[in-house]
Amino acid sequence: MKPKPTFPNPILITTTSELAAVCERLAQEPYVAVDTEFMRERTYYPELCIVQIGGAREVVVIDAEVDDLDLTPLGALLSNPNVVKVFHACRQDIEIFLLKFGSVPVPLFDTQVAAMVAGFGDQVAYDTLVSSLVGGKIDKAHRFSDWQARPLSPAQINYAAADVTWLRLVYEVLRERLLRESRMDWVAEEAAGLADPATYRTDPENAWRRLKFRGGSGRQFAIVQAVAAWREREAMRINVPRQRIIKDEQIPELAAIAPIDIEGLTRVRGIGRGFAEGRAAQSLLAVIAAAKSIPEPSLPMSPRVSDSAKSSPGLVALLKVLLAERASFHHVAARLIASSDDIDRLASEEAPDLPCLSGWRAELFGADAMRLKTGKVALRARGKRVEVVELPN
Repeated sequence: MKPKPTFPNPILITTTSELAAVCERLAQEPYVAVDTEFMRERTYYPELCIVQIGGAREVVVIDAEVDDLDLTPLGALLSNPNVVKVFHACRQDIEIFLLKFGSVPVPLFDTQVAAMVAGFGDQVAYDTLVSSLVGGKIDKAHRFSDWQARPLSPAQINYAAADVTWLRLVYEVLRERLLRESRMDWVAEEAAGLADPATYRTDPENAWRRLKFRGGSGRQFAIVQAVAAWREREAMRINVPRQRIIKDEQIPELAAIAPIDIEGLTRVRGIGRGFAEGRAAQSLLAVIAAAKSIPEPSLPMSPRVSDSAKSSPGLVALLKVLLAERASFHHVAARLIASSDDIDRLASEEAPDLPCLSGWRAELFGADAMRLKTGKVALRARGKRVEVVELPN
């Protein structure tokens, strides 16, 4: 049995001079592990509370809540091209740094993505990786701490530091495995998408997609799109969670009722007179009125109508069988190769522009998926495997 690794005691950073010194030292290392703790319950944008960074000889917890702490040295470290920044499930962390510094940390390595490439399944949890790869155990006691409360307790600091000390070991094991299997390029391809600032930009015009609206006329759909976009902009403007403006379930009801005045708004379940008589309600009514005035030929197609153009469930099922077999055979998470939406588009569109039709995904799955779709190959069971069989021309 391997001896339990010993980690340096975490250092709490509260001054700009301390931060500058530690970032200068960490900039000499080939990689550092990075994590954040933040709060988002009362705001639209995440409120950064602490940043944890693990180096070879030190681990620091940066108190981002200190008023006069200048985080510029941290931004310089995160943008240093000579230091790999290692995260686990990095999207929210990167969103925070993009908002704070205006750029994405590069180069970066996400151990959750790497684990999917290495055959650990879809969106494997951090504590699972720590346990299975390096024999560690993550204490979850402070998982739901109030990270804005001060002072930070020693237990909170130790909990936060553990996230990056173990992460370094996980990275080393995964990197060695991926190099051995010649799959680092696969991870790099995913990292390129994660490093694109466009990945984290919110487009209010697409906010309706989170509602999964299914049904109703084109007119109702136009109102749903308009109200969802209005809510997103309003939430961004005053920095509150979108559900504090109006709830998801109220948007389709607003589209069905299409109110024209205060009385109409109050007929929507959960919308009280206080909101209906406020200034925000007037802009909401204006948005609804504008959607109602869209000429009939210009109305968007309701998702219910567009869904009818999809291919048969049988073709979707065949493609999913092929995907599951290839993912299992190559020990790669199926979701990393193609999502459910990708499969639907692959089945319904003649020439879809999808990631699974290029690069390593095409070699594993996409090329044969297109051949299956066009009747050039078939699937057959052989023992416990599913095989692709060439069909005669």
